[in-house]
Amino acid sequence: MGLQQCLARIDERDASVHGWAYLDRTATGGPGPMAGVVLGVKDVIDVAGMPTTHGSAIFAENIASHDAEAVKRLRSAGAIVLGKTVTAEFATYYPGPTVNPRKPGHTPGGSSSGSAAVVADGQADIALGTQTAGSMIRPASFCGTIAFKPSFGRYPLEGVLETSSSLDTLGVFARNLELLDAADAVLSGEFDKRESRRDLRIGICRMPAWPAADVEMKNALFEFSEALNIAGFKTCEIELPQCFEGLNEAQAIIHRYEAARALGHIRRNNPEQISEVFRNMIDAGSADSEETYQACLSLQKKCQAAISEVFSAADVLLAPAAPGCAPEGLESTGDPAFQRIWTAIGAPCLCFPAAWRADGLPLGLQLIAVPGQDRQMLADAKLIIAHAALRET
Repeated sequence: MGLQQCLARIDERDASVHGWAYLDRTATGGPGPMAGVVLGVKDVIDVAGMPTTHGSAIFAENIASHDAEAVKRLRSAGAIVLGKTVTAEFATYYPGPTVNPRKPGHTPGGSSSGSAAVVADGQADIALGTQTAGSMIRPASFCGTIAFKPSFGRYPLEGVLETSSSLDTLGVFARNLELLDAADAVLSGEFDKRESRRDLRIGICRMPAWPAADVEMKNALFEFSEALNIAGFKTCEIELPQCFEGLNEAQAIIHRYEAARALGHIRRNNPEQISEVFRNMIDAGSADSEETYQACLSLQKKCQAAISEVFSAADVLLAPAAPGCAPEGLESTGDPAFQRIWTAIGAPCLCFPAAWRADGLPLGLQLIAVPGQDRQMLADAKLIIAHAALRET
């Protein structure tokens, strides 16, 4: 969109959207594959000279001395690092001030709330976010933009707040797939171009969380699947192995157990300056036994080992990205049940708006691929998403 267009949009809209935690209006870019691309950075990721507050007043004066490695790569590729976007407290569950740009009064999701909102609202071209449970795919679904959570370990985490070493994943929100593809190449160092597979097998996956999906979301999945059939794609129903039934709970335990070890000092040293939601999460993780934690890690590994079985009949999976549209109210960031299992196995996931309600709220679906197949998945997505009801702000 260009820097001046983004700044004009910010001036027009951000007083009501509240997507930015910090802005540098003097920001400039340089030459390279990301030249002119306006970038927002989730406020758990360091940008030199900018505050990294982690969504908490405790760190209000915490000014980063260096760029996180991911920011460094994008800046070196020419991106304009415009500022920091609002995050839920410590990238967990207590929301910041951001509202859904599609419909005020509804949650934008979280924890990458600001990143999803500023891209969806045309205030940035791309934005960095993180996902440990559902912190990218869910807000993308709620706000109506594209988001990519890559394979676990694909992008560097130096300079990013650690919450769970087994799960933390850096990702990208983008206005379109072309920008996303360019950002992925820069962040991963993989610049190879893949061709979209014309004989794609797409597995319709209902997942263990399927009963939580509302009628609108289920209809969005079925209608999009039918559109793919009409377009000549091969679709089939995919049933996950039995071990996946317990993976949602296992992921939640791994998350809170590791968060208690990584962030427990904040809870101990600042009990009056943290939210009840964060305090309860850390306390629950501290109370979990090592035996329980190890059992959850074992289930995680078992499900990872079953990936070849899951994809034996399909090249990519298609599933709901959330239970439904963004819920009304700003007290919660929504339910991550539709992302937990994919984060746990480290699979790449791409969210896109597949349908829109009459009131302007989107319904997002997600594509899931075999870990490590990120470039091929992005190439295939160009064919698949061409049949979605995408909107540019």
